[in-house]
Amino acid sequence: MRFGRVFAVAAAASLALAGCAGGSSSSGSGDSSTLKIGFMGDLTGENSGIVIPPRNGAKLAIDEYNKTNPATKLELKEYDSQGKPEQATSLITTAVGQDKITALIGPAFSGESKAIGGQLEQNKIPSVSPSATGPGLAANGWKYWHRVVANDNDQGPAIANFLITAKSPKKAYVISDDQEYSVGLADAFEKTFKEKNVPVDRDKFAKDASDYSSTVQKVKAANPDVILFGGYYAQGSRLLKQLRDSQVSATFATGDGSLDAQLVSGAGAAAAEKAVIGCPCNIKDAGAGDEFVTKYKAAYNVDPAIYATEGYDAATAIINAVKAGNTTSEKINEFLKTIDFKGVSKQIKFKENGEPQTNAIYVYQVTGGVIKNLGASTEAKLNG
Repeated sequence: MRFGRVFAVAAAASLALAGCAGGSSSSGSGDSSTLKIGFMGDLTGENSGIVIPPRNGAKLAIDEYNKTNPATKLELKEYDSQGKPEQATSLITTAVGQDKITALIGPAFSGESKAIGGQLEQNKIPSVSPSATGPGLAANGWKYWHRVVANDNDQGPAIANFLITAKSPKKAYVISDDQEYSVGLADAFEKTFKEKNVPVDRDKFAKDASDYSSTVQKVKAANPDVILFGGYYAQGSRLLKQLRDSQVSATFATGDGSLDAQLVSGAGAAAAEKAVIGCPCNIKDAGAGDEFVTKYKAAYNVDPAIYATEGYDAATAIINAVKAGNTTSEKINEFLKTIDFKGVSKQIKFKENGEPQTNAIYVYQVTGGVIKNLGASTEAKLNG
């Protein structure tokens, strides 16, 4: 979100944090036997379904590490931003100034990442996001910022190109709300269609709106073959339901922010059937006997969902730094530049700008009311 008040709050928070020693001290008490690691994201808000899995993955990794009785233990401190940038700026003041976190897993979303990235940088707190995909985050020159997922400049074109190959559309329609992530992903969709000479129309609605009839009528009048929404499932499910209620039957596709069962339950199984979702994540098959799936289900009594493996890998990157004897924020950050290990989601290695080396995109489709993994976007085949 691009609201002036967000940046005003961020500026004030930056001043408040400038004198804090959180980035260089090992913990709030100065006792290096326990380091505080933050996790920030939407844990109770309308899109928490795509943040709780990476939180769980991160917690699983830290719990496993602590059970080895290491010399330096880790304490996970959770900060529920509800995905709101202005809330994130307030929470990071507490996290750095009061709690004195040593590193941060997150933020989960792009808008909140943009809002507090400068503060983390100023206070020299390394962060590893399991799920923020906004492409602009890597262009800020931040040295303490990292993510383990491909960005929307990879995701958007991969999804659009997949649909061009699968459906040969004569016309496309791209929709977003006004959130940072939504606009960025929609921009990538639109750009790809234009580059491939597929006529494309565009519309946007307010995040907090509930009636999308104006957008729906524009789509209906345009009569596209494919509709792409760049946003989260809370808005995507309502949009999909209203499109289908208005007899708009074009293929509906969206990105990782909508990869949750609540896209189906919110829109209704009939409306969501055959919807396509892309993601820079490869969700483990619950029936494959995978070790991570077994451990995750034993800990939480549910199968791992979107970004659960990425949350585990983001935490593991920090854990590996601590295992190597790095117990201050700056030393952990230096170690992150050198990591190269096989994670449960992918090979984890960072480029100089904090981006991951691996950028594969996977395609999912709602089939029989269930979201199914069809494989990498370069190989996947639609079920109808």
